[in-house]
Amino acid sequence: MIPLRVGEVAAVLGALVEPTSSAPVDLDRAASHVTADSRAVALSSLFVALPGERVDGHAYVGQAFAAGAVAALVAHVVPDAPGPQLVVADPLEAFGRVARHVVDRTRATPSRPEGLRVVGLTGSQGKTSTKDLLGAVLAAAGPTVAPAGNLNNELGVPLTVTRVDRTTRFLVAEMGARGIGHVAYLCRIAPPDVAVVLNVGHAHVGEFGGQDAIARAKGELVEALGADGVAVLNRDDPRVWGMRSRTRARVLPFAVVDPQAGRPAAPDEPDLVWADGLGADDRGRYRFTLHVRTAGEDEQGAVALRVTGRHQVANATAAAAAATALGVDLATVTTALSAAEPASRWRMEVDDRADGVTVVNDSYNANPASMAAAVDTLAELGRGRGRTWAVVGDMLELGAEAPALHAALAAQLAAAEVDEVVALGEFAPLLVEGQPGRARVARSAAEAAAWVRADVLPGDVVLVKASRGLALDVVADEILRAPDRERATSPEAGGGA
Repeated sequence: MIPLRVGEVAAVLGALVEPTSSAPVDLDRAASHVTADSRAVALSSLFVALPGERVDGHAYVGQAFAAGAVAALVAHVVPDAPGPQLVVADPLEAFGRVARHVVDRTRATPSRPEGLRVVGLTGSQGKTSTKDLLGAVLAAAGPTVAPAGNLNNELGVPLTVTRVDRTTRFLVAEMGARGIGHVAYLCRIAPPDVAVVLNVGHAHVGEFGGQDAIARAKGELVEALGADGVAVLNRDDPRVWGMRSRTRARVLPFAVVDPQAGRPAAPDEPDLVWADGLGADDRGRYRFTLHVRTAGEDEQGAVALRVTGRHQVANATAAAAAATALGVDLATVTTALSAAEPASRWRMEVDDRADGVTVVNDSYNANPASMAAAVDTLAELGRGRGRTWAVVGDMLELGAEAPALHAALAAQLAAAEVDEVVALGEFAPLLVEGQPGRARVARSAAEAAAWVRADVLPGDVVLVKASRGLALDVVADEILRAPDRERATSPEAGGGA
């Protein structure tokens, strides 16, 4: 982070600085790191004391100073804490304003074109995978800050932003939403130069009340662009493509030409980034031709992804379009996409046991579109091998649509002819209905893992996926554990005769 003096932070926030000892407050001491986790405090940290239902950060202010914090953002003074406390109405909102100050101090301007440029990214699914791919591409073009994991909310975005320093050229801000106004708020923290909208699906539809409301919320990202910005929009998603009327910025669409998905030709657009010529290896990693058409010029280059799943082609194409909008040349884009390794845990992690069982751990989260993509990937990986297994659980936050959407998932599993379905959660009975192979409802993650471990054979492919609330990563880990070996009883092995 760029160094921020205690006095500078106080001035930005209009905060009252409360000393907690007779020693005068040194307003010139600088913070070079911000955290809301007392365990992560280091020398020269600014500690943000967040009140919570389970843990109140104010209880750790003293510990933060002992670990080297130079100041703390607090909602009320903590007695006997040995350091300056900046008292604000809402520490989380104040943290967002600190992050915005970092952006303002480092942003590119006409007089400083080498300064920071911000990419905001949103969508119902694929945000984290696209963020990882885009981060890899931009890092090949210049110093880049991108979120670790899925830091995409009111706390995660400031945590990402405050990693920016004077050398940072690109900031990738992943922006999630659980309601109208959430993305707009995040855009006030990190105003985008380029806005990427991937799709409008059913994720959190129960909280929003419908896909149209989700589209209104996601479109707040393009509304935040200035006239000199670029809106990177999914031409294949009608709700996303409709957002072009909501922005003053230039629009750069992206698309995937995929006859299998009913898209046999590239859209007729004067500016367009698209993928065609898709093909995959035996690990479900796709290669394709990337085309870039801007300002009347057409270029193309080859990409061979190292991440698994057909759906990753759209994510990679979106990342390519965003990088193009920032002026990154095609050769850098294709080379970086082809070199990018999986970067976030439990998202299409493909691992092989020593005995030849393959486990696809996609357990971080789930919604109808990501489930469909995972089932397609399972079917593709299992083709010509052993049996296919789907250990699947509830997709949460779908509201009144949940029964129908889980029934649709059951139909997708049946259409993919999955051999073994193990279902968990409230909607597990729906998921096992109508399956052509064996289908069972497990009472717990441990039971599900035990069933798979008892019956899985070399060559089988196992998908593990559900919403994060079911924590099925433990199932994937258990299945990946080396199979139990029977103790040898032959005389040569030391057995009795």
